[in-house]
Amino acid sequence: MVSQVQTLAGAKPQAQKPRVEWVDYAKGICIILVVMMHSTLGVEKALGTTGHLNAFIEWARPFRMPDFFLISGLFLSRRIDSSWRSYIDKKVVHFAYFYVLWFTIQFALKGYGFYQDLGLAGLLQQYALGFIEPFGTLWFIYMLAVFFVVVKLTRNISPVLIFAVAAALEMAHINTGWSIIDEFARRFVYFYTGYWLAAQVFEATTVMWQRNLYTLMAMLYIWSTGHSLAMINGVSTLPGMSLVLGFAGASAVITASIILARSGGLNWIRYFGENSIVIYLAFVLFMGPTRSIAIKLMPTINPDILSLLTTAVSISGAVLLFWTVRNTRASFLFKRPAWAKLKPVASQPRSTYTAGHDLKALPDIS
Repeated sequence: MVSQVQTLAGAKPQAQKPRVEWVDYAKGICIILVVMMHSTLGVEKALGTTGHLNAFIEWARPFRMPDFFLISGLFLSRRIDSSWRSYIDKKVVHFAYFYVLWFTIQFALKGYGFYQDLGLAGLLQQYALGFIEPFGTLWFIYMLAVFFVVVKLTRNISPVLIFAVAAALEMAHINTGWSIIDEFARRFVYFYTGYWLAAQVFEATTVMWQRNLYTLMAMLYIWSTGHSLAMINGVSTLPGMSLVLGFAGASAVITASIILARSGGLNWIRYFGENSIVIYLAFVLFMGPTRSIAIKLMPTINPDILSLLTTAVSISGAVLLFWTVRNTRASFLFKRPAWAKLKPVASQPRSTYTAGHDLKALPDIS
């Protein structure tokens, strides 16, 4: 049964840690959209003009992060019953390590500007603030750790109740100015749904995997039409509608990912998804310099071309950095070292809540 599920879901059988290909494709699509958004907004700010690409990143806004969080919750049931020590190590310390490391790296790059504007006391205050207010693009890493803890704490509470509360928070459109509060309200419902309905998601993808490709493409066309009409008519941010568009868009990304996985095309998107954490952590190192150099060399460059160029260089730069350091002492940039791990006390059982799908046989990719 497990081998059948892996094959239908798009996982290539391997000797160790098989991967679900459509999941990697979905994460790849999401990370590309995220980098494109930051690149485009940065270019537009630098040039003082808005390009056509802005319309596309706005079109993708309702589902860009919801799908990322839903995918991140899919494999949580594998570890939810682990001891707190093991769970904290895998789901909190892991992300805390990368957050603190890359927050410090990014802060160091901007530190002189903080020092000039705020002085030494202000500089130190801004650094300390980064531990309670996620810094820059790293808020996704920060919130994952928060979500993992909340799900573990509430695992014995009715999932229907948790989902209802999470959905209400999303529809409330809370905006306090504090990222932890605001992003929790906006995103937790998608992460929790990925965890709670993981088995149903895999059942659905198994069925979709067997469907005719033209049927899947027709489904994407119907979704894109409805999604576009909602965006054009300005109803995408209405209470309830943002939730609908978020889940519908996440489903569409999954559908597109199944099409790509079945065709075996655009394998670089799958690779980006497999290494999405690498790209998410490091793309900002290349985004600013690429934009600045291009503007100096070509001051009249089209904003859309520069945005796409910045996106491509930022992603490829992060991947090249990963390739460069992965077998060196600098591998700690992307691989958590032994000293940053909690020592295990004993082997722990894993949840078997899979409704026919043995998620334990799949990798822990969150």
